[in-house]
Amino acid sequence: MANVVSDGAAISGTRTERAESALDTLTASPVTPDRLRRILEQALVFAAASFAGVYTPGDDPTQLYLAESAGLPRTLYGLRDSYPAAGGSPVAEAHRTGRTRWLGPAELAGGPEARRTPSGEFSLAAVPLGPAGSGCLLAVSEHPGGFGSDDRACLELIARAIAVPPQEATEEGRDLPPDTFSLAMDSGRVEVGDGILALFGIARDGFDGRVETLLGQTVPEDLPALMSVVEADHMSIGDRELEFRILQPSGSPKWLRLRGRLLPGEKGRPARLVGTLADASTLRSDVTDVARVQRLAAALATAGTVKDVGNAVVAALRKPLQADRIALAELENDRLVVTVLDPPEPEFWPEVWRSEWRTEWPDAPVRAMPTLSAALREGRARIWPAGSPLEPALADVGPGGLAVLPLPAGGRMAGACLIGWDRPREFAPDERALLTVCAGLTGQALLRAHAFDAEHELVGMLQRTLLPRRLPRLPGAVAVARYLPTTAGLEVGGDWYDVIPLADNHVAFVIGDVQGHNAGAATLMGQMRTALRAYAAEGHPPDVVVSHANRLLMDMETDLFATCAYVDVDMEQGTALCVRAGHLQPVLRHPDGSTTIVETEGGPPLGVLSRAEFPMTPLRLQPGTVLALTTDGLVESADEDLDVGMERLARALAAADPAHLGQVADALLTGAHRGDDVALLLMRFDGMAVRPLRESWTVWRVPEAVRHARRFTRRTLRTWGVERDTLDAALLVVSELVTNALVHTGGPVRLDMSLVNHRLRLAVADSSPRSPMKPASIGWEATGGRGILLVEAVSAAWGAIPVSGGKQVWADLVAPD
Repeated sequence: MANVVSDGAAISGTRTERAESALDTLTASPVTPDRLRRILEQALVFAAASFAGVYTPGDDPTQLYLAESAGLPRTLYGLRDSYPAAGGSPVAEAHRTGRTRWLGPAELAGGPEARRTPSGEFSLAAVPLGPAGSGCLLAVSEHPGGFGSDDRACLELIARAIAVPPQEATEEGRDLPPDTFSLAMDSGRVEVGDGILALFGIARDGFDGRVETLLGQTVPEDLPALMSVVEADHMSIGDRELEFRILQPSGSPKWLRLRGRLLPGEKGRPARLVGTLADASTLRSDVTDVARVQRLAAALATAGTVKDVGNAVVAALRKPLQADRIALAELENDRLVVTVLDPPEPEFWPEVWRSEWRTEWPDAPVRAMPTLSAALREGRARIWPAGSPLEPALADVGPGGLAVLPLPAGGRMAGACLIGWDRPREFAPDERALLTVCAGLTGQALLRAHAFDAEHELVGMLQRTLLPRRLPRLPGAVAVARYLPTTAGLEVGGDWYDVIPLADNHVAFVIGDVQGHNAGAATLMGQMRTALRAYAAEGHPPDVVVSHANRLLMDMETDLFATCAYVDVDMEQGTALCVRAGHLQPVLRHPDGSTTIVETEGGPPLGVLSRAEFPMTPLRLQPGTVLALTTDGLVESADEDLDVGMERLARALAAADPAHLGQVADALLTGAHRGDDVALLLMRFDGMAVRPLRESWTVWRVPEAVRHARRFTRRTLRTWGVERDTLDAALLVVSELVTNALVHTGGPVRLDMSLVNHRLRLAVADSSPRSPMKPASIGWEATGGRGILLVEAVSAAWGAIPVSGGKQVWADLVAPD
């Protein structure tokens, strides 16, 4: 046992010594733009890290910025490109205290890093670069045991190497390597190596040090893309790569490739863009296999869904390999489910695929293709040249050659990629190696994307449970709604909509958006939707409903706010009242096809001001008018201003056919930017075929109030042509309801009557919130309680509903034809 330990120590010591030697070589060499990255790569080699990055203070001392990184993308572990220096993150604590933090999966569970990634099984190390306040080295390990003692020793060596002051370039870049540049983002002064000046045909003595001098030789069509890299307003911390053309005195323009990284300013120095510039004319015609793998890895790092993975594979392999078709399939139990076909047209694929499987998204049992089944069992890439004996389902995919790439991930097969050629093709050894490497990258990305799709569907299901399951049938109108969750992350959003039927054929249409994309926003969204529905059901006017919701949100213990648009439509009269609380304006499509973005008055968002006013704007709706309410996710993005998006929505609504409102909603969502969730609510006002007859009477508290109410009822119902038996029953109901209101409540009393389709409704409103109770039993000596029993006996239905400041007791009578 002692010998085993001794041998292990020797191996461990050798690894540490090799790391120290490699770092000594790097720190002693002249400074280059990729020097820091090369140091960080040693953490991947000697400390078994999957990610390593350096966070340092920038121009803003309250923030720690990611200056450089190496390994897998930081987003896979939920890491940010900056952290507050005073925060509680491991980066900030190591920076402030100067002490190393070693965190395993148990310590990270529940933290922001674990919540942002599909798998939280990783360890994290934050090693200070020196004394407190110097920044830190952040490393991630996916090894089950985390960082061992030798790994930790190597990381501390790397942190010390990073802290060594770099050798500064001097005298306008004379000591820079030939293909290197350093651009100061605040002044535009650039230091360049002699090789870059030679590419531009500029002598060292004739160069004035201004970046504009170099930009002036750029082909005008390529200048906007280049400016997006060299202008500070468009940059974020991280790597950038770009190919562009420069003009030459004679001949065609020359292609150059820029690779750079924006470094935050520190110690009084401005932020700098450092990198290399090389002649890309020869590279463009013969892309190396390394470049192909790099491009595929970069594309897969940002692929969020299974379909994104497939599109990235097609873009990276089909054209470079001159393949005629590519199919990507997931392995689900014993079946292959094809998720991407390129080209997608059925005629490009074998006849058996079109006759036996589904045309667009074929799936089949693996046992139906023995050759493919054997390749999946072996787990390695297989290539069959032209003329190989294969079953028809595979032979017709690649008559000139077929490559089958099993996609390994997490100790199992995630799927397979089929690449076919029509003409006979010779496969070089390097192409076989390229396909094997690409298969490994694709399998891991496919597994992550599958987890992302599953969790995203779970988030969408949670969001949908907080929204109405179905919209109610409306008198004189049709409404449809759509909701699209964001694809930018796994967190639930705060957009909501609602359709609330109210008394007297009024309907409230509500749409809103709570700030944020997290569980708190979703919870608040559910509370606000419930509150608005409750306030509306009480019979308050729209401005009071929104005002009550604002006060409720102000009283909640939350820093979130919400926007809202509330439109109360009178289906009988074709009028509406609109209230906005920081939300987008409604859009109206008129019967003639023209559209209007309604300029309605608006108040502040809910939860901002306790004494806010929410003015009402009247609207007039003609039969055939379509009302559109939406959230900003449909009309605003990083590439499109809000006003431009609203105009686009209005044009699309004008071009749609309002006869099929569901298709209109789907068309409006086509091409929607999915960086934010989207809610859309459409209502087509058709008008009521039969309008109810209505009358109201204010009951004064005088000795003969009940007699006056009966006389008003008799006169009104005779005018409406109600027959005698129904009239007598109505007079009895009015007598009982009005008497109860006068005896048991205080304040005003109002009698409302309506008749529609031979159904007569009698309703008495008062200022008491207490509903009348039907007695369980009444003795012969009781002096009260029989009125409600009489009302129940003569009416088809009766009940009580809350209204603004009290209640309304109603009873329905059915009059014969």
